[in-house]
Amino acid sequence: MSTIPQLPHDFQLSLRHFTKLVHLNSILRQANIYKTRGIRVTVLFEWLLTATFSRYSIFRAHQDPRFTKKTVRNCLNDPHTNWQRLVILIAYRLVTYVQHFTDDKRRQAFILDDSLFKRQFSQHTELLARVFDHDKQVYLKGFRALTLGWSDSNTFLPVDFSLVSSSKQQNVLGPEKRFDARSLAAKRRRQAQRKLNDVGLELIDAAQKNGFTSKYVLFDSWFTSPHMFAELLKRHLFGVGMLKRSKKVYFRYRGRQMDVKTLYENLRRSKWPHHENYLYSPLVKFQVGDQEMPVKLVYIVDRNVADQYLVLGTTKTSLRPEEIIQLYARRWQIENYFKVAKQYLQFDQTQIQNYDGLCGHMAMVMMSYDILALVQRETIDERTMGDLFFYLGEPLPDIQLVEALSWLIKQLNGLVKNSVLDDNIINELFTSFMQTLPSNLERLLGNIA
Repeated sequence: MSTIPQLPHDFQLSLRHFTKLVHLNSILRQANIYKTRGIRVTVLFEWLLTATFSRYSIFRAHQDPRFTKKTVRNCLNDPHTNWQRLVILIAYRLVTYVQHFTDDKRRQAFILDDSLFKRQFSQHTELLARVFDHDKQVYLKGFRALTLGWSDSNTFLPVDFSLVSSSKQQNVLGPEKRFDARSLAAKRRRQAQRKLNDVGLELIDAAQKNGFTSKYVLFDSWFTSPHMFAELLKRHLFGVGMLKRSKKVYFRYRGRQMDVKTLYENLRRSKWPHHENYLYSPLVKFQVGDQEMPVKLVYIVDRNVADQYLVLGTTKTSLRPEEIIQLYARRWQIENYFKVAKQYLQFDQTQIQNYDGLCGHMAMVMMSYDILALVQRETIDERTMGDLFFYLGEPLPDIQLVEALSWLIKQLNGLVKNSVLDDNIINELFTSFMQTLPSNLERLLGNIA
């Protein structure tokens, strides 16, 4: 990833391939992005993507003689642009393309997570809020960049996003522009001030509406709750998440009401045998409203903390514990996305203060990552070579050892005829070679030498 800005020629080739593959012109029109006069909007997008890969802000990026930077800012700040739809449509085209190289039996999954979009030194950014940083356990100024991704375990693609401000009005620090309540801009701002879990479900609904067919949703303990599992089941989705080791969430196990910690202590006292990859895997029932919901739990050892454990849960009770662990391990791909986006793709490095412009900036970051994911998949996966992959994958015919040795001796005989070595020396070499062979091979090859 550190070589992103060092290969401008290769990047231009990758960019042209990406725009043709996803039919960018058509997608831009569907996302309500177009210009009635002046420079084509695809030229503006190519310039923005090039600036992102060069780690330049709009202010520091090289000026293009065909348009001004004000034109670029106006394009990003346009309140009529549906940036979320743009990201979803591009992701769907790429997923459709990638699925041609993916086994149908491989489980596809959504991954839901958020990361801090910091604006520590900003004062006038629209909808700027005090948001909680889970890592440092402090409140900082900025947004929660809620992201929904798609994974087939080989490739991760961002599908949708929302820059969430705060559902508490006292935590909102920045001003808010007023729009018609029916407009896209107003709906986008209302979504930014709802609770994180509710917004996450809205992103999943939008992905399903646009054709995504994944059956699993992976998330960490921040999103895991009986309510989240139940809402996903209503959408015919199975949640796979890590449960908090809390005494506030109860379930029923063998007719008794327990929490995660109490159940763990009971299992330890009962001397249930440990397994190679996990500790225990009980089936419990959560009460959600008037209905009971079965959830399979998997207790595993926390490698980072001695004598501690982690608890995974899923509503897909037919999965084996090893499959649950393997499936949840994919969630780390979205953490890699956040790392790459922050270190190389200007994730929160922008001077834009308009909320629509910030959403446009996030869309450009995700498009940049889409290009990287596409290049990586086509570089690593040999199946993208088309028929050549099948020719290379054909098994070589099996030949007997005697046939292989016969071919080798014939080749040596051909070299000996053109050699300047003495015939006695060559004969001694052949004799020594034949004597090292097993007796049965020596008899079969005796007439060849």
